[in-house]
Amino acid sequence: MKLFSYLMGTLLIGTSMLCHAGVDNDIPSCYTANKIPVAIPASNLEVFMVIDQTTQFDQNLKESIFQNFGNLLTGGNSFVIASFSSYAQGRYFEIQSAGALESTVAEKARNDISMSSMRKFDGCLVQQVNYGRKVAGDAMQKAFAGTASDIAKSDIIGSLKELSKRVQASKAKDKILFLASDMLENSTITSFYGNHSVRPVDPVAEMKKVETAKMVGDFGGARVFVLGAGLMQENAGGSNQKTGIYRDPKTVALLHEFWNKYFTASNAKLIEFGAPALLSPVR
Repeated sequence: MKLFSYLMGTLLIGTSMLCHAGVDNDIPSCYTANKIPVAIPASNLEVFMVIDQTTQFDQNLKESIFQNFGNLLTGGNSFVIASFSSYAQGRYFEIQSAGALESTVAEKARNDISMSSMRKFDGCLVQQVNYGRKVAGDAMQKAFAGTASDIAKSDIIGSLKELSKRVQASKAKDKILFLASDMLENSTITSFYGNHSVRPVDPVAEMKKVETAKMVGDFGGARVFVLGAGLMQENAGGSNQKTGIYRDPKTVALLHEFWNKYFTASNAKLIEFGAPALLSPVR
């Protein structure tokens, strides 16, 4: 990490190349540090990792989240890590970190750049991926550290509407929205709870509520993966439920149907709805 630490320090001293944490890019550019005279390529894939701080994940599910997300942090890809819980309790939607892991220079352009510059640049790219994974891992740990079981509300729909602006504006060729959440809305828009448990929702009626509240977003064609759907939490919905997994097939199927309608209306495609675990890798 010595080379990359030096390059990062070069960018930080006397420059404004790094934007505020979580806003734009927390990862120093190897193109800028090495003065590579070509435009920085657009990301092949941007991954939006969103953590619902009202959902309590066990260790196995956490490991699955880290592994699936980590596998996507390769050269040429970028990431955004965000968290949310309840607006009513001052727990707003927040971007924890964002960064771009750059792809290499096209072979044709490499011939016009000195070999020594390219050696340093190639080494920088390797270090950049390692550094980016550490930054992302620290941001996710921070998001999970803010998880609590006593948050009475869960503003999933409002948070997704806010995030959709950034997803839609992404210049990446491909976009993935990775949601770590129980997907159980409990807000002023609607609540998926009833009689101290999760109620079987009416997907059509619930979508009408979302549309009336003008909470349909635009995710720019992103693919969506959900992990944690239907997890019941202690104190969920204002009750004293024991922590565990809510497995009623009919209720989960209706929940899945609603979110499929929501993402379709919001210009996104729900690929997998893990209830709670994913059956195939996010890719």
